[in-house]
Amino acid sequence: MTTIDEIHRDAERKMSQSISALKGNLAKIRTGRANPQLLDSVQVEYYGSEVPLSQVATVSLIDARTISVQPWEKGMGAKIEKAIRESDLGLNPASLGDLIRVPMPPMSEERRREMTKICRAEGEQAKIAVRNLRRDANDAVKRMVKDKEATEDDQKRSEAAIQKATDEHVEQIDELIAAKEQDIMEV
Repeated sequence: MTTIDEIHRDAERKMSQSISALKGNLAKIRTGRANPQLLDSVQVEYYGSEVPLSQVATVSLIDARTISVQPWEKGMGAKIEKAIRESDLGLNPASLGDLIRVPMPPMSEERRREMTKICRAEGEQAKIAVRNLRRDANDAVKRMVKDKEATEDDQKRSEAAIQKATDEHVEQIDELIAAKEQDIMEV
């Protein structure tokens, strides 16, 4: 038999996971600045299978506008370069011997606005996930009341606590989105 406290802890843990997922998604959205996490979604063909770029090369920053990719094996440079070029990130890598430089082109005002819309959409998805978790937790407590495992007063207290947690997580989401939008609009 689960308790109301377990329902709360589970809901809060899942809400925190939604925020972590949002942070990961936002890291992949391009700003004017270089960010090694931008290349996390790039898949490279390696001995017949597709693997993440981070598993075949070291990805780091040279400066604020340039990412460096250092392949671990000779001969992987061309495949990595091709994978970055064919990704939907709009990047144009250049080889310097074994090192691949990925300059970040400046974004147009229109592209920046598109990116902020993408950020808002990601934020909205995270908020929907948090609200769904609130609903699931409240439904679980309602079932406990129906099965006479908890009182209606417990239900009211529980709903208030779950709403408070939901509000805190939605506020965190709003802060993350606002910070990312500011980052994108910064020239």
